[in-house]
Amino acid sequence: MNRILFLLSISSWLTLSCSSPSDSVSTANDEEPSAETATTSAESDWTMLFDGSSMDAWRNFKSDTSAWRIEDGALNTTGGSGDLITKETYENFELEFDWRITEGGNSGVIYLSQEDDQYNSTFETGPEYQLIDDESYGTVHNIELEKNQMSGANYALNEPQDVQLKPLGEYNQGKIVVDNGHVEHWLNGRKVVEYDLWTDEWNTRVAETKFKDMPDYGKSKSGHIALQDHGDPIWFKNIRIRKL
Repeated sequence: MNRILFLLSISSWLTLSCSSPSDSVSTANDEEPSAETATTSAESDWTMLFDGSSMDAWRNFKSDTSAWRIEDGALNTTGGSGDLITKETYENFELEFDWRITEGGNSGVIYLSQEDDQYNSTFETGPEYQLIDDESYGTVHNIELEKNQMSGANYALNEPQDVQLKPLGEYNQGKIVVDNGHVEHWLNGRKVVEYDLWTDEWNTRVAETKFKDMPDYGKSKSGHIALQDHGDPIWFKNIRIRKL
């Protein structure tokens, strides 16, 4: 009898020993997502605004159609096409885009822009991430650029720091982050501008620029993103956005 009880005890112990690790691993896998799953989830937060083939997310300012074109997988205007804007409006977001410009060229990405009847252009209401040929623009147009007019600047308000542009003709990487009024401009992986909307400092800066005559400039908390047609050839590709 004692021998039988002993054998039963050994059998029970072996069963528990074999099953416990398996149960433990299964629970751990349920509670801790893999790095691959987390990466996939993060990537799914992004929306492509331009993937090289479709302009469905865009139209011209105050128009139902677009005068821009697709050239070698990039959004392009050679001038005279008007500003291109997103059909959707955005409030808090991270926007990434690649851009290149021609010699002596000038353009920009404008955000939080409004389209009401009283406005004639996108820049009347939205701040601008400046895109320009820093090296040649002044020579070509016989003017001297201010630092707050150079690539990566919050145009006319905040000059960029630590700018490192690619050679003319190559694509640069731009990024704009807007988070409850806190704004960052990134250029080729470096943060070049940081500022806060709607503060006393912001209002003072605006009052010292041409935007003082535009009563709604920089006051909106959501709006369109615009690709500016300043009359010079400009190319954009890999445009994507995620809401914050």
